[in-house]
Amino acid sequence: MAPLATTKMSSKGQIVIPEDIRRRLGLKTGAQFIVVGKNDVVILKSIAQPSMTEFDQLISDARKQARKVGMKKSDITSAIQRVRKQK
Repeated sequence: MAPLATTKMSSKGQIVIPEDIRRRLGLKTGAQFIVVGKNDVVILKSIAQPSMTEFDQLISDARKQARKVGMKKSDITSAIQRVRKQK
């Protein structure tokens, strides 16, 4: 199990992530997080922009899934047009 650390919340609701944890996780200034809270538990999940290689793989996987279910480019175009008309 990873070492534990404590921190406090400021009057502005800011929480400092201890330096050793930031270093270990490679967190830099401006890092973004998804925050989930329930009962007495708060979870911070770091989110990062995928690299171009990861993005290319995501697109490839999405295209494979679309072909697998029989989706065509015209289906996507139609869906976009429907949504734009709703605004």
